[in-house]
Amino acid sequence: MKLENAKILITGASGGIGKALSHALAEQNAFLVLHGRNESQLEQLKASLPYPDRHQIIVADLTQTADRAMLLQHPALNAGIDVLINNAGTNEFAWLEDQTETQIERQLHVNVQAPVLLTKAMLPHLNKPALIMNIGSSLGSIGYPGYSVYCATKFAIRGFSEALNRELAGSGIKVLYFAPRATQTSINSDAVNAMNKELGTKSDTAESVAREVVTALQKEIKRRWLGWPEGLFVRINGLIPQLVDNAIIKQLPVIAKFARATFQKGTH
Repeated sequence: MKLENAKILITGASGGIGKALSHALAEQNAFLVLHGRNESQLEQLKASLPYPDRHQIIVADLTQTADRAMLLQHPALNAGIDVLINNAGTNEFAWLEDQTETQIERQLHVNVQAPVLLTKAMLPHLNKPALIMNIGSSLGSIGYPGYSVYCATKFAIRGFSEALNRELAGSGIKVLYFAPRATQTSINSDAVNAMNKELGTKSDTAESVAREVVTALQKEIKRRWLGWPEGLFVRINGLIPQLVDNAIIKQLPVIAKFARATFQKGTH
């Protein structure tokens, strides 16, 4: 898709990947509708973009029915949307038994329920042709200790993306799934950063991820996993999961050290 002059709604725009993506898309001369929950952060983001007057903000909690309804009534949607990017997300790095029901429910609501319900509500507001891009994760294809709930949500979004794309075949709307690996953003706790360092886990900057997202949109790539060897592990896990089981089990003492330390420090 040609992104110049396209109207693009980005959820979670003021977060790490969302912020970098907003800059990358603004540089493509797109018209952006920036969603988030913090108005001041959105205003700062808008002011920092090229030609800020081209862009609009929407403040809403997408886990709330009333806020989703308010978003749909925003004047920014009057002329339709060319691209919907479901980027907003959250995670908790901890053993399942150490997570509270509130933490579990929030991950399910933010990462699955909100984007599914928003996508359904947005379908009548999408121009044709249009793209829906769901931001997933390599952990949407590989179950990883300490991220059981997060993995469940990203596995769900991957399945949702695949099924909806097939459902909408021939409609003029395509659904893309984009899965970054570990990314250097504030969503990662100190424990996660320390674990990744000890394990030698590679990570990408939010800016490099944003550039790849732009390419995936331009080329309309249906499925994209970032990183090596993560992309290889995704494929192996789909064919011979026992091999990935064994590789991750070897890491388990290190993962447990940081996951349980996070809980003990009271950061979850």
